[in-house]
Amino acid sequence: MDIIAKLDKKIYSCITNDIITEEVIITERQIRHIKENHAGDYEQFSQYFRQILSEPDYILEANKINSGIVLKEIKKNDLVFKTVLRIITSADDKNYKNSIITFMKIDQKEWNRLLRNKKILYKRE
Repeated sequence: MDIIAKLDKKIYSCITNDIITEEVIITERQIRHIKENHAGDYEQFSQYFRQILSEPDYILEANKINSGIVLKEIKKNDLVFKTVLRIITSADDKNYKNSIITFMKIDQKEWNRLLRNKKILYKRE
């Protein structure tokens, strides 16, 4: 389990106001999931985790409670990413942290589809 970023509670309160920690982790289990399901993405792009989470372009409503889909475009390299983040609330185990559930590089078509079909909770100004 690695602590990879700290959340800005003002930004992520669009998911829930009940954010008990700013720390974001990724577990070995989720790293394995990303490596198995999104070949090469973790190895090539995990260095962007901190930037994606600290400067999201969009946060969209996810299917699971207290979770959001974080979208980020890295303009320097013309890359776009989708990250699913689970926020830990006072109803969760106190030992848990906010965590990345999955992460992947996506194409512009998928970016546009997500923005068209998902509820936008946050948009960077």
